[in-house]
Amino acid sequence: MTLRRALLTLALCGSLLSSSVAAEAAPEPEASRAPELLEVLSYGSHPRQTITVYGDRGPALVLLHGGSWARDTDWSGWARWFAARGFTVYETDYRLTSDAVWPAQRDDVLSALRRIASRRLPDTRRPLLLGSSAGGHLAASVGAYGDGATYARGVVALSPVASPYRAWADGGRPGASKQRRALREAAKRLAGCSPDRGGRVCWERWGDLAAKSHASGPRDAPLYLVHSAGDFVPPAHSAELAAAQRRSGLRDITVRTLPGSAHGGPLLKTPGLADDVLRWLRAH
Repeated sequence: MTLRRALLTLALCGSLLSSSVAAEAAPEPEASRAPELLEVLSYGSHPRQTITVYGDRGPALVLLHGGSWARDTDWSGWARWFAARGFTVYETDYRLTSDAVWPAQRDDVLSALRRIASRRLPDTRRPLLLGSSAGGHLAASVGAYGDGATYARGVVALSPVASPYRAWADGGRPGASKQRRALREAAKRLAGCSPDRGGRVCWERWGDLAAKSHASGPRDAPLYLVHSAGDFVPPAHSAELAAAQRRSGLRDITVRTLPGSAHGGPLLKTPGLADDVLRWLRAH
C-alpha cells in the first residue's frame, strides 16, 4: 500500500469514527454532485496535523471543526457541498487539548495555511475560513492574528467561542446549563490553567485566547458571525468581538442571531443560511 493510499484510508476511517460525535457536528447536507475526497496533506509530524482536500478548481476554503477543542467532528458532508459549488475545500484537523495546550491549536492552523499556500493552486489568493464553535474561535483568532497581516480574506464563524474567558465565567454562574459547565472545563483545559488561580503567565494566555485581543484594523479578515438566540455559546461572544474590531477600524462585519437554540454546524440547516453563507463567501 502506498503512503498516500494509507493516509486516505486513515482519513476515511477517522471520518467514520468522528461522525458518532453529535454535540457540535455538522449535519449532512443534501448530496449534490459532491466531489470525492481528493487527497490528504500533512503539515506536521503529529497524526492530527492533516488536511483533507475536496475539489481542485476554485478559491480555497478552509473548514475548522468544533468539538470544544477536545474532539473531532465530521465536516466531510459540508466539505463536499462547498466543493460542489466551486471551492477547493481543505478540511483541517489540529491538535486537541489532550495533545497540547494553547497556542498549539492556533499554531496548527497557521501551519496548515502555510502548507496550503505551498501548493500550486489556480487561485493564489489567501483562503477563506469557515469554523464552527471551537473551530470558529480558531478561525476568528487567525483572521486577526499577526499585527494586521491578514492570513485569511474572510472568516465565517458559527457559534464561535470568541472569548474562552467569557465561556469560563458563564459556566461558573449559578444555574449554568450542563453544556455551559462543560464548556467552562473545556476552556480551562485549552488554557492549561485556571484564571482564578493562575499567575501572570496564565493570565497572559487567557488574554491571548480572546479573538478580540489581536484586533488590529482594516487589514484583518472580514467577519460573518452567526449564533442562535438560545445558543449555549451566546451571541455576546460575537457582539464583543465585532465591537472590538469596529473600534480598530474593521467595517466589513456581519453579526446574525437566528431563532432557536441550534449550535455550530447545525445552524447551516436553518432555512436560507447555507445559501447566505455561500453568497458571502463568493463575494469575498
